[in-house]
This record gives sequence, structure tokens and C-alpha cells, in this order.
Amino acid sequence: MAHWLFKSEPATWSWTQMVAAGAKGTFWNGVRNHLAKKQMMAMQKGDRGFFYHSNEERAIVGIVEVIKTYYPDHTDESGKFGMVDVKAVKPLKAVSLAQIKNEPKLADMVLVNNSRLSVQPVTDAEWRIILAMAGEKA
Repeated sequence: MAHWLFKSEPATWSWTQMVAAGAKGTFWNGVRNHLAKKQMMAMQKGDRGFFYHSNEERAIVGIVEVIKTYYPDHTDESGKFGMVDVKAVKPLKAVSLAQIKNEPKLADMVLVNNSRLSVQPVTDAEWRIILAMAGEKA
């Protein structure tokens, strides 16, 4: 199973809204970056990802699961981009970007080095470290 990080501005789509979507989940649309598109194309059903509040909070606040693999994004008039469906799995004690940047073992994490990318891969080691930072077991 691969791991990912999904970034969203809380004012646009928050963890609370993600949870409210329930077991049916929601589509993750609006991605207009070719590298992020490539990441979503690699996602498999059952992959897990961190849900990250960008801008205001700048923290990982929950875990989501991919429930539908890549398909065309109905909001993309160019037809070049797609989306996946995700559902909320579990809230986490927030792990801030500052905490992540202060952890030497996370120095190579995409979030630290390319924070603008809206969908990012997370290595297994990074996944375990962040779960531990949130007080969770891997």
C-alpha cells in the first residue's frame, strides 16, 4: 500500500467536511499540476493518505483512504486532468508543518521541499514517523 498527502485549504474543503461526506467519500478534484496528476494516477484503491490543512493551519489533521482510482475530472474543461475519490478514515492530533520541519528524519519529505504540490507521495518511513508524532501506532 502506498501513502500520500492531500492538501486542502480549510476554507475550501476542511477535515470536518471530509468527515461529513461519510463512507461514500468525495471526489478530489481541481488538481491542475502535472506532477500531482501523475501521483493521483499511481494511486490504488485502499491507499491511505494524510489530510493536510494548508494556508491557515498548516497541519496534518487526519487520514483518508482512496476509494476510487483516477478518472476524468468533470471540472476540467481542457480534459487533461483527473481525480480520485477519498473518504475520511480517522482524525489525528494535529502535526504542524513546523513540527515536521523540525524533525531531521523528515528533511527529505516532499512537504518540506515542495510544499506547493497539492498531492504528494509519503514514504513508509515518513508515514510511521508522522503517525508517531500524532500519538498513533503505525
